[in-house]
Amino acid sequence: MTSAIGPIGSPFGSVAGISGLDKVGDIGNIGGAGALTGTDKATEAQGPNESFASMLSRGLESVQASQTKASDLAVQAAQGTLQDPAQYTMAANEAQLGLQLTLAVRNKAVEAFQEIMRMQA
Repeated sequence: MTSAIGPIGSPFGSVAGISGLDKVGDIGNIGGAGALTGTDKATEAQGPNESFASMLSRGLESVQASQTKASDLAVQAAQGTLQDPAQYTMAANEAQLGLQLTLAVRNKAVEAFQEIMRMQA
């Protein structure tokens, strides 16, 4: 009789049928919100002279890319061509979290603008 339980040293690496979980234990290498898409452009170091507008633009492009990836994987899952449905689940969660972060930043910016407008000269 074989056991489906993996060895104790690697709780995620030997789970059968799910790919990508072997990297879950390496949480210390998370690159922040800009690294959502995993592209080199989003994770490369930016100098101190980068404007806020360009950082915001990069973040929005990253969110758009993660939503596009999730949409493409949803189509593949619906067509039955996606080999690992966990890929779609992870991409959809990533896109949802990116959108929530974007909305939170937008709401804080609107609140700050409204507070500035309430200030008396």
